[in-house]
Amino acid sequence: MAQDWRLFQGGDTEPHDVEAWPTAPPWRRFGDDSPRRSRGRLPYLISEEDRDVVNMALHLHRPLLVTGPPGTGKSTLARAVAQELKLGEVLHWPVNSRSTLTEGLYSYDAVGRLREASLRQRAEEPTGPEPDIGDYLRLGPLGTALLPDERRPRVLLIDELDKGDVDLPNDLLTVFEDGEFEIPELARLGAEKTVPVQVTGSRQRVGITGGRVGCRIFPVVVITSNGEREFPPAFLRRCVRLDLKHPDEQQLQRIVTMHLGEEVGARAQELITHFVGLRNERELATDQLLNAVRLRASGVRVDHDVLDKLFRSLNEVDA
Repeated sequence: MAQDWRLFQGGDTEPHDVEAWPTAPPWRRFGDDSPRRSRGRLPYLISEEDRDVVNMALHLHRPLLVTGPPGTGKSTLARAVAQELKLGEVLHWPVNSRSTLTEGLYSYDAVGRLREASLRQRAEEPTGPEPDIGDYLRLGPLGTALLPDERRPRVLLIDELDKGDVDLPNDLLTVFEDGEFEIPELARLGAEKTVPVQVTGSRQRVGITGGRVGCRIFPVVVITSNGEREFPPAFLRRCVRLDLKHPDEQQLQRIVTMHLGEEVGARAQELITHFVGLRNERELATDQLLNAVRLRASGVRVDHDVLDKLFRSLNEVDA
């Protein structure tokens, strides 16, 4: 008789140890075992046509605007490019309704600096220099991506731009065209003044001279959108546009095999066919299929009740 896969029973079940905790799927591993940190790389399947669009954006040094239904790999594309081309960690800017251009460029904690100066003045011996402005200023994801580097660009993921303010795309145009921006708080210190500031994704500091930050190689900018709002024509003209489609049954077979191995992929055809049929009726994401195949490969009896829970429509709203 197969062992019950349910770790948690609820009710009046006595507390108990779990002898072997379930092994995480590759896409849910963290720490040193994570494919993002180890030598392993999460596979990314892309059609030849879509691959060529990505390469056009790389050669033209233009932002890549990626649209498509949820779960088609829009955000994952940025990480796949960074990993394959050895461009370092992806700089991630998740956009929401309150996001502004300044937030993406830099943040300045003026209140914290003022508080520190006030505390020093209240001390019995208020000696020493004033608080360094560089301790209270940090470059955001976009600002960090625009740092000058003559060797290689950084990859910047601007995620779900369509959730942002209606003016944000137009605000980005000037920075994208000029490849530089000014930090007024540093510019006031003089054109020759160099201030070490903090950056996104690192504990190291970089020196900013005259308050200006400008790239030498335009970063690889991947902008995702779920199509919730149209973008201004001027913004669209300056982007290379890629519209990702849902993978077909053959592509899904390859995706499952790449993520979970040949043996698991060979036994997943029934689930894949069932998934494609449901996807024609409701909005589903590819990772929902991967989760179902992973459960079945782990020994879980994936019956209709389990599938109904896993294959819930992305547009479904709980009452």
